[in-house]
Amino acid sequence: MVFKIKKGRGAEKSGKKRERDGFAQARDKERKEKALVEWSPKTALGKMVINSEISSFEQIGEKNLALLEPEVIDSLLPDLEEKLVEFRKTTRVTRQGRNFSFRASVLVGDRIKHVAIGVAKDKEKMPAIKKAVANAKLHLVSVKKGCGSWECNCSEPHSIPFKTEGKCASVKVILLPAPKGTGLVCGDNVKDVLRFAGIKDIWCKTFGSTGTKLNFISAVIDALKNISKVKISGEFKEKLEKR
Repeated sequence: MVFKIKKGRGAEKSGKKRERDGFAQARDKERKEKALVEWSPKTALGKMVINSEISSFEQIGEKNLALLEPEVIDSLLPDLEEKLVEFRKTTRVTRQGRNFSFRASVLVGDRIKHVAIGVAKDKEKMPAIKKAVANAKLHLVSVKKGCGSWECNCSEPHSIPFKTEGKCASVKVILLPAPKGTGLVCGDNVKDVLRFAGIKDIWCKTFGSTGTKLNFISAVIDALKNISKVKISGEFKEKLEKR
């Protein structure tokens, strides 16, 4: 006897969803490639990128150049991923009546060391999301990774090099380096931020109203950004490399 296994509706729906997501990603990739071909830079940085004078995102900070065009990031980091983390309908009351608009918050990262969040408003849904993506690319953060835990002896950049703090509104976040295999010990709202930054192991302490998702994510990104502001001596740098 031959038994036929019937697929459930849940499996069919998940398969169709994966197909739609794959189609959407391919369509977005084609749109980005077409936009880059048609792109005519207006800033000095954009012209330097077109002329191959700048080939990495870190060179922008080294030369202290203003980043004003999101196409610069598309050409330097073509593998950026996008995720909509919050979408709300907002209302503004005026003398003429109520004006409705949409506010989108989009997380952007390459799962290596670059991450950012962008927020934008518009009267339509898709333009608000596109504006938020462009805003995130203009505020991209390069995260310094390392192995700063005293319990770990590996030299792989799986965590952060030392303790760091970040704040946004009433939310305060403290990130601590964790040994390899610990995982992301933090709230579910910020796990995507750390994954997009390429961090695999970390401990997190939070204070304030962490239920506000946007402030929570912004505080974590601020903490990751503050790692680059700390001046590291040569001896401490060697210790981190040995670990």
